[in-house]
Order: sequence, then C-alpha cells, then structure tokens
Amino acid sequence: MEILAYGVQSDERPLLEAALAAHRPRLLDVFLTADTAPLATGYPVVSSSVNDELTAETLRLLAAGGTRLIAQRSTGFNNIDLDAAAELGLTVARVSYYSPYSVAEHAWTLALAVNRRLIRSVNRAREFDFRLDGLMGRDIHGMTIGVLGTGKIGECFARIAAGFGTSLLGWDLTPNPECEALGMRYVEKDELLAHSDIVSLHVPLLDATHHLIDHAALARMKDDAILVNSSRGGLVDAVALVETLRAGRLAGVGLDVYEEEANVFFTDRSGQGIADDVLARLISFPQVLVTSHQAYFTRTAVGQIIDATARNIDDFTAGRTNENTLVPRS
Repeated sequence: MEILAYGVQSDERPLLEAALAAHRPRLLDVFLTADTAPLATGYPVVSSSVNDELTAETLRLLAAGGTRLIAQRSTGFNNIDLDAAAELGLTVARVSYYSPYSVAEHAWTLALAVNRRLIRSVNRAREFDFRLDGLMGRDIHGMTIGVLGTGKIGECFARIAAGFGTSLLGWDLTPNPECEALGMRYVEKDELLAHSDIVSLHVPLLDATHHLIDHAALARMKDDAILVNSSRGGLVDAVALVETLRAGRLAGVGLDVYEEEANVFFTDRSGQGIADDVLARLISFPQVLVTSHQAYFTRTAVGQIIDATARNIDDFTAGRTNENTLVPRS
C-alpha cells in the first residue's frame, strides 16, 4: 500500500524508509495543508506530523484523492478534525505511546539551562568573555517542584526531581500512586503555583486546559519561579506570559512548544525572521529559552513512533483496529 508522509525531518527519514520499505513510501519535508493535500492524490495512506493542518477542507481534498487512512506520527491529534474525518469515511490513527523519558529529560534540560543561564554563558564564552556577571543560578536541591499533570511523562519528570532532593507538589484529576511513593503531595492548582520554585506542564491540550497558565495563574507564581512547558503550546497564554516577563517577574521560562508554532517550528526562518511578534518578544528575553518542539526527538522515541505508525498501517491493511485508532474504518 503506497504511503505519502508529510513533514518528515532529515533525521527521521532513514528510520521511516526502513520501517515502511514494504509500502514504497514517498517522504516529503513540506507540511500537510489544504494547499499541499493534492500531492497525496492516488495515495491510500497519508502519514502526518504534529504541525500539519488536517482541517475539514484538507481532509476533503485527501478523501477526494483516494486517501483512506491518516496515520499521525504523534500522540497529540488536536490538529485533526476528527468529526470531518468520520463524515468522510477516513480512518485516523495516532501513536498513543512513546518514551516518556524523552520529554521529561528535555523538560529538565530546559529548567536547568535557564536556571544556570547556560545560553548566555555559552554565547559569552564564544566571544571570549568569561565574566560571571548575571550568571548566578540556584541549587535545585531543596526546591519545591510543581508538576501539573502526573501521567507517564509527569511521573518521569517527578522521578528526576526526586533525585535532585526536592519537595514535590502535584496536580491532576487522579493521583498517581507512583508519584505519591516519591513523596509527592497533591494540592489544588493555585496552591501548587504559589509554592513551587519550578512549575512544569505535562497535561494534554483540551478545552478545559486551554490557557491553563493565564494572567491569573502567572500572577500566583513566585516572582523568581521557573516555568517549563514541553507539552502543548496552547496550555500557556503567550501574551500573558510576555506581559509577566515585561513586569520583571519569573526567573526563567523554558518552552519547547508555542501556541502558534504551526508553519514556524520545524522550518528555517533564519533568512527572513518571523512575523509573530509575540514569539519574537519571548525569544528576546534573556531568561527565556525556546526550543522547536524537539522534546520527543530522541532516537528511542522516534523509533517507537515510527514502529507504531508502521503497525497502524499494517493493521489497517489487514482490516484491524488497535489502541491507536481514533476514527475506525467506516
């Protein structure tokens, strides 16, 4: 069964080619939008990435071109209009699991980097400026760490935090016994925000969690707190975050995701800059570190994502569904 994959990264390409060799894949680095959907004409399977735009219009064009399966190479699927897919008779599958360590470790990489001012230090050293002015950080040991969302990734983040010798606060609909065994105390969100030195987000993006960190939430955080988001960009009100930083609050912010990252992240804008004033302003703050949705991007995690995608395609071909199926065959 021929496959067209959109949004393929160069490091991802050889892994996809090997895993999908039997299906004669065509791999594109362009993103899937209504403008690029006609490229999939004649391909029964389309594999999408997290920043592709699978709107109702895009899906209609895919269905008209003969596509029957959307195999998304990510856990998140808020970029897919599932109702439209069901109406069009398209099957949709995602990857429900990959290494939670990849994201948890990257979240801690961001937290440590902004705490110890590593980017500023490295940039100075490249210019042979070895002063320590403005580079003072704080010990993680003894801090209070707030974890919003204590599923698999949040649990991994908490385990690393426990290794530093920290106090743990958690917020979730259902407490995780593994986190409680680490000494985590579950509290209301407002209490977590008010008492945490580092706040890390590990919840899915839903209507109920959109702008979970808004003006009010940011106002409750300590002036010298560190905020980390490696989950979904829409969890944080970016405009409110800019205003908070302009007011001189927060010691550091680490963002691997951004609310309006589509058509920006995973692209090279070095020669043209970006038109998004909010993102440009965030990047300009010296205590803010932005990475391009790469928390998942380890060989282990990407390999698991591609293996699951291949299994989704094989199961669809055989007329089967599995735990990754979001919209079954009609």
